[in-house]
Amino acid sequence: MHVMVSKLEQWVKPIAIAEASMYTFHLEATKNSEALIEDIWENGMKVGLAIKSGATVEYLAPWTNQIDMALVITVEPEFGRQKFMNDMVDGGVGPDTVHKCAEAGANMIMSGSVAMRRSEDPRSVINLLRNTCSEATQKRSLDQ
Repeated sequence: MHVMVSKLEQWVKPIAIAEASMYTFHLEATKNSEALIEDIWENGMKVGLAIKSGATVEYLAPWTNQIDMALVITVEPEFGRQKFMNDMVDGGVGPDTVHKCAEAGANMIMSGSVAMRRSEDPRSVINLLRNTCSEATQKRSLDQ
């Protein structure tokens, strides 16, 4: 779950109860990252840290031993329905564009409005995204 809300700390337990396996947040959205990370772990989830496109990878350096995944956002946060960016392989990820992400090496897909708001069957969209990435990953390992 990639959360973009105020008061991140109040959502850890409800998201864990909803059986999310990972809680991904932006550092700038909390005043106490260490406590939030500890709370996420204590609630049985992995920790994801998201950085905006303008941030450098060095921004993640102090956190590398405390996170399970880094998410580099290449669209403007908080604005859904942005057009797919071929040069960034991001924005508007859905059934028509996921193969480009998978071919570029993505092993995890984040899809917002395409899967959740504009689909009559979000579960099938999510399965398609997951399967496309899994198949591309398997193909890459066979090609090596």
